[in-house]
Amino acid sequence: MMKYLGSAVAALVVSSSAFAADAFQPEPVQPMPVEAVALSTGGWYLRGDVGYGWTHMRGASYYQGGPDGTKTDFDNTDLDGGVVLGGGVGYQWNDYFRTDVTLDYLFDGDFNGSTSGSCGVSDDCVSSDRASWSALSLLANAYVDLGTYYGVTPYVGAGIGATRVNWGNLRNTSCSVDDPSNCDDTVTHSGKDSWRFTYALMAGASVDLTCNWKADAGYRFRQIAGGDMFGYALNGGPGEDDGFFVHEARVGLRYSFNSCEVPYVPPAEPIVYK
Repeated sequence: MMKYLGSAVAALVVSSSAFAADAFQPEPVQPMPVEAVALSTGGWYLRGDVGYGWTHMRGASYYQGGPDGTKTDFDNTDLDGGVVLGGGVGYQWNDYFRTDVTLDYLFDGDFNGSTSGSCGVSDDCVSSDRASWSALSLLANAYVDLGTYYGVTPYVGAGIGATRVNWGNLRNTSCSVDDPSNCDDTVTHSGKDSWRFTYALMAGASVDLTCNWKADAGYRFRQIAGGDMFGYALNGGPGEDDGFFVHEARVGLRYSFNSCEVPYVPPAEPIVYK
């Protein structure tokens, strides 16, 4: 009898232990989640740019017969483009908005124009007018960055400011229409300098080279208001231009002063059972 009772007790103990093991499986202890650290994208930056500007002169006029004479338009005007070199300082406010102030110099371009009317050798003459110009622009700009895709950030922007237009001396030679070899002496008109209102529109894209350096390529349109062009000389002038459109292709570099810290992510820990 005791033999059977012992066997029953042993069986009960074994089954109870098995049940307890099934009922109280240890649960894995998950490591604490790592808090994400947001990198600061704001900060100051410097920029440098080089490009080429294609210029379109909106027209020019002068006083025929002196300041009290008749204001007359040039028959033809043509203005060559030139190399643009610039730089600036800016601030990146967040991932999508930045501002900067830029100073750009448009190197000398040649002006060619012509007028018609009477001159010293004939009542029917055509003039050949030659000059050069350059422009220094100071602009305050704002940009919207449209997101970064595989390290490329497209953007659009606009700027407003002023441009100092520097006209060189204008050399005017008038010749007879009937005999182009029969010409007046060349007359030189002193060139004029003036500050002009200017606005700009930009579009382009930047490419991340390192955490601090970005390459930039883009297009900029500038409209420069009209102003004084040349002075009075020998019964002609003064003259003024009607302003310019400048279309620019530009490349450059931007250096950001923000830190290059990378958030620390500890290695995954093994699951611990308790």
